[in-house]
Amino acid sequence: MRIKSSETAVVFFAALSTFLLLVTGKPALAQVTPETVKSLSAPESVDTRIGKLEFSKGVPTDATARAVYDAVDFANALNVYNNSFRGASALAIKKGMRSIGAESGDVVIFEKLMDSSSLFLTANADTVYYLAWIDLSKGPMVIDQPSDGLGAINDMWFQWVIDVGKPGPDRGLGGKYLIVGPDYDGPLPQGGYFVAHCRTNTALYALRAFIANGNDPKPAVDNIKQNLKIYPYKPGSFGTPIAEALEGKVRLEGEPKVPPTKFIDASGMSFNTIPPSDYGFFEMINENVQNEPETSYDVELSGQLAAIGIVHGKKFKPDERMKKILSDAAQTGQGFGRALQWQFADAHPDWAYYPDSHWFSMLWQGGALFETPPPLFEDGMFKPFPPTGARTLDSRTAFYYAYTLDSPAMIMRIPEVGSQYLMGFLDAEGKPFDGAKTYKVDLPKGIPAGAFWSLTLYDNQTRSMLQTPQKYPRAGSQSYPTPAAKANEDGSTTVYFGPTKPEGVPDGNWIQTEPEKGWFVILRFYSPLPPFFNKSWRAGEIELVSN
Repeated sequence: MRIKSSETAVVFFAALSTFLLLVTGKPALAQVTPETVKSLSAPESVDTRIGKLEFSKGVPTDATARAVYDAVDFANALNVYNNSFRGASALAIKKGMRSIGAESGDVVIFEKLMDSSSLFLTANADTVYYLAWIDLSKGPMVIDQPSDGLGAINDMWFQWVIDVGKPGPDRGLGGKYLIVGPDYDGPLPQGGYFVAHCRTNTALYALRAFIANGNDPKPAVDNIKQNLKIYPYKPGSFGTPIAEALEGKVRLEGEPKVPPTKFIDASGMSFNTIPPSDYGFFEMINENVQNEPETSYDVELSGQLAAIGIVHGKKFKPDERMKKILSDAAQTGQGFGRALQWQFADAHPDWAYYPDSHWFSMLWQGGALFETPPPLFEDGMFKPFPPTGARTLDSRTAFYYAYTLDSPAMIMRIPEVGSQYLMGFLDAEGKPFDGAKTYKVDLPKGIPAGAFWSLTLYDNQTRSMLQTPQKYPRAGSQSYPTPAAKANEDGSTTVYFGPTKPEGVPDGNWIQTEPEKGWFVILRFYSPLPPFFNKSWRAGEIELVSN
């Protein structure tokens, strides 16, 4: 008769116990120390950060149970705010576009560049933005992409779908993109398209175009408006070989009728694309959950949402106790998002781009996907780092609280491609910027930007461009929309920030501030050069000039 392994184990341990009993005269029992028992037991009373917890012979009192339930609900709500802010932010962008009349496939374009009128998280005033939200619920959609674009498509959780334009497969030459939604299981073309699959029923399309010669956006705008098309895919048309139809897999179809693209010039318009940081945040995140498939999001993060009552297909109905907890969590979450900007060095000194510097970027820690640093680039080849296997949660929280969109192309070490960013929230003495004071920054000769560079100021509260009479709160090397900054005799460039322009400073070397507001700044390098990556060029710290 064959003995199972479990039976063998029982026989072995029984024999061992008998042997020990015969040899020692004592049964073979594990000795658990009183210290061990105490370490795993609940004390009668203990003071914690959520108050005094009391237990009667291990049983929590009703007051203790309520306290720990509140604490866990708060922790779950705070995790939702920190980890899923991006979902509310993506929906806020869609809502913002709809507020000015843009429906699926309509293109919002800033023909005269974006200024401080509209609220976008850290957008720039350097390039021509063109954006759209695209409904995929009725089938795949085609994007006829113009040349010279730079951007990406994300889903409604700001999960990366595909790069478009110069960092994408069309490499800036333009081409046809086919975006496929999560529920589509029909035929797809065998060629002629760059095919990408989106996990949500809505895709966010966000592109930029550089200004010709740095002084005229019209050629870029004309190229976009003449060539950009967004329309439904027709199975069996272009991209489907007749041989496939002969096999009975798909019906041959003629080319789809492409409707004219509706463009909405949002230049100078005032509208909001930023989610709230109060109880309304959770209402917005619930709306996103209800709009999109239950499988569109990471299961662990969906679990955090479910823990506070946000579940696809179910009504979100928190009671007054829970509403108070959610409101507190939103305020605490925004406090954390802000601390990761101004006090980043307290938790992550490695985010500083240069030693002993206040210029920083959280993205070098784990890349755009917040896991492994971006690969090295040597001799024309990328050299990836091994995966870390751990999500860089703080860098993700910090990024999405003040910035948007996700793409591996936004944080890479390849010279002369795309753009790179350094953020400045503190002056040379480590103090926040005061809009009533005047500061300056010296940028040494040879600023490492193959196309152009810029400095843009943002409002501490909205994280959008700072609103002053100047309208375009930026300075840089291109001469539109503000005069180009002039270099000093030694080749360096000095830019001033203050409520009034210092005497003798050229118009292009001054960015106006608002005395009643605080601000921060982003230094952008378009087509960054090797000295940026090897840090042989270093930006000066921002210094206080006068009170």
